[in-house]
Amino acid sequence: MVSMRTETDAQLAVRAAQAGAAVVRDMYGTSLRRVDKSGGDFATAADLAAEKAVLDVLRTARPDDAVTGEESGHTGADGAERRWLVDPLCGTLNYAVQNMLVAVNVALRVGSGITAAASADPFSGEVFWTDGAHARVRKDGLDEELSPSPGSRLVDINLDPPFPNAPDFRAVHLLAAPEFTERFRPRVVSTTLAVAWVAAGRRAAYVTDGDLRDSVHFAAGIALCEAAGCVVTGIHGQPLHTGAGGLIAAADRETHEALVGMVRDRAPAGR
Repeated sequence: MVSMRTETDAQLAVRAAQAGAAVVRDMYGTSLRRVDKSGGDFATAADLAAEKAVLDVLRTARPDDAVTGEESGHTGADGAERRWLVDPLCGTLNYAVQNMLVAVNVALRVGSGITAAASADPFSGEVFWTDGAHARVRKDGLDEELSPSPGSRLVDINLDPPFPNAPDFRAVHLLAAPEFTERFRPRVVSTTLAVAWVAAGRRAAYVTDGDLRDSVHFAAGIALCEAAGCVVTGIHGQPLHTGAGGLIAAADRETHEALVGMVRDRAPAGR
């Protein structure tokens, strides 16, 4: 077992994500208290318990690092050089209705870049992880390199609000585009586990609107896609976290260019 003194940030991210995933798995199917949040959103007791498990691991190993947790908010200095981004249960509504499509996301931002990240699937036992240079999936203690592929033709589209770029861009419009259905098959799983699936070759692409800078939901998946060699930009093909924001993460350049073109063609005339 790796000691905390020699444990790398990537190893720590994996261990923290696994700790959260164990809680999510153990509490699945139980009667869960809900905690209301703004905008009709909510957390369950499993979200809170999983975040505590993740933060306990991180704070024990890296007590001087800042942390942003989806449920507990910010700790540490606002301008901290090292900040962990934690989404303890991505897919809360799925989980609450006993749908197993969820993820536990842990990412470390150092300066302006994500240098380590892990996205754990509590029910498959897989952990998708990166040290910033390589992207791998771990299962049963074994690691395998991630290999993006457009072969499935499956494109996951996030239809959850907010939609900051409407009416210029609404992800739902892609579903009505004839050229989309001729080339791709839409999927809506409502968890950022699907972003990791792009890196793993299980999705051809993922599309969402929104400002994703320092996002506890998306940081891990984006880092995985970048390390795996996917094409990752904002919704108009611009550099990530610039301009209109949003995300198109595609397995290859051809898929990416096709989706950028469809987004452009769906914009209202004259815009």
